[in-house]
Amino acid sequence: MGELQYYVGVSVVQDKQNNRLWLHQRQYINKIVVKFGQAEAKTVATPADVNVKLIKEDRVSKPVDPTQYQSIIGSCRHSPLAVATRPDIAYAVGVLSKFCAKPSEAHLTAAKRVLRYLKGTENLGLKYDGSTDESLTVYSDADWAGDLDDRHSTSGNALIMASGAVSWLSKKQPTVAMSTAEAEYVALSFATQETIWLRQLLGDIGQPLAEATVIYEDNQAAISIAKNPVSHARTKHIDTRYHFIREELQSGVIALEYVPTSEMVADILTKPLSKSQFVKLRNALGLELIV
Repeated sequence: MGELQYYVGVSVVQDKQNNRLWLHQRQYINKIVVKFGQAEAKTVATPADVNVKLIKEDRVSKPVDPTQYQSIIGSCRHSPLAVATRPDIAYAVGVLSKFCAKPSEAHLTAAKRVLRYLKGTENLGLKYDGSTDESLTVYSDADWAGDLDDRHSTSGNALIMASGAVSWLSKKQPTVAMSTAEAEYVALSFATQETIWLRQLLGDIGQPLAEATVIYEDNQAAISIAKNPVSHARTKHIDTRYHFIREELQSGVIALEYVPTSEMVADILTKPLSKSQFVKLRNALGLELIV
């Protein structure tokens, strides 16, 4: 049947001469932008406005028919778009998903902003470069108490191989974290779980990783908690299921290293960012113009 060009809604562009390939959904983006009446709308540089904090009821915005709102969110979140080719919208769509039951005008405006962003970036695709280092690199981050309704934190992680993201997560944490360190530690446990799974998968397909996988973290306190097996006042209240990180550290499966917040790639998965920082981290995820 020739070279792979299309699979389960994802288009594949191969550059065998330079050992590169792109995954994109340009046709699907065009389809949903037209479907929801944003074909002539002005484009924006980021999917989420850094100056807007969405809550369930702001007592200003009027309720809207949830049908269109739910359809927009479903088209972005439950299609392969946010989970297969566009990690840059994962945070924005995740936040908007919370308001599907009773959306307001503010929520609908924010949802249309995602479509306007996609319209302006339809030519971006996840690029994988086989000529670069193919070791697995992981970034873990959290936005402490970012949800203004229930004060839950948001976990974010990105697993990168061949200069492109192969797995990512942007998800609200199940419990309220008592500190930034705790929120980062919980996020680190999710990143460790995904790392272990991906290492096992690589082994199953004949590409085992001999060295420990480095997980980059921008919170020194969370790194200290993971490396210190002695329980103390700061950690005794943390659910024991998150402490398996220490076992993986001691067994040599993972290694933790500090990285400044400005270089934390997973930051794009936990909060709205300014245009310059957003574009920088989007490039770090491997999202580039399709050749």
